[in-house]
Amino acid sequence: MAITAQDVKALRDSSGAGMMDCKKALQENDGDIEQAKVWLREKGLAASANRDDRDATQGVVALAIVGNSGALVELKSETDFVAGSDRFKAEADALAQLVAEKGVDAVAERTAEIEELKVDLKEKIGLGTVERIEAADGNVLGSYQHSQGGRGVNGVLVEIADGSPELGHDVAVHIAFARPEYLSRDDVPADVVAAERETLETITRNEGKPEAALDKIVDGRLNGFYKNVALLDQPYAKDDKQSVSQFIGGASIVSFAQAEIG
Repeated sequence: MAITAQDVKALRDSSGAGMMDCKKALQENDGDIEQAKVWLREKGLAASANRDDRDATQGVVALAIVGNSGALVELKSETDFVAGSDRFKAEADALAQLVAEKGVDAVAERTAEIEELKVDLKEKIGLGTVERIEAADGNVLGSYQHSQGGRGVNGVLVEIADGSPELGHDVAVHIAFARPEYLSRDDVPADVVAAERETLETITRNEGKPEAALDKIVDGRLNGFYKNVALLDQPYAKDDKQSVSQFIGGASIVSFAQAEIG
């Protein structure tokens, strides 16, 4: 398979590895970028094991809570100039309010308004993440919205059982900045765990670690992986001497959702 300069640049941008290393990685993996990323990690050539492709578009994350229901809507744009305009932010707020009241599919009711925005603002505009959480009776719906330049850029909703509103807010703040992908390690798909273990085994062997100690070392590194991706395993942002699971005590996190620009 022919390797293009665009392929090499894309791999470099997402892995942080050098241009020649990226070209070799693609050649070794028949042009498959995802496999090339793994190859770079195994060879110790990736700048960061956790670095993923990011959506570089601008936009707004709007958050709305109606009763026991909360919504997050990411409205995307090409530039921060458009994203910061009052009309654009108002549309994002209207969408979030609609989703909180009616559900995720309700965004279809404002298709005409979004199309009108595209024409009037002369920019590519579209929906990104759309999430809704309806908390059960007696549960707390915590939220947090981080703003930058007068617009929401990072929003979180979290449902907590047997907890206080203050706890819900604190956990939402943690999620905003720690960016967990799963609630607990048990929620991480088996194929994701298997792929990570295989990669860690290769990395450990390439480091020259003794075969007899391989399983123990990989298990330790896998625990580090869980601390990165699973909310309950993560060190709590305001006190990293305890995990989120320890911080919430007798409360329990039912679900969470996050939407972030960039």
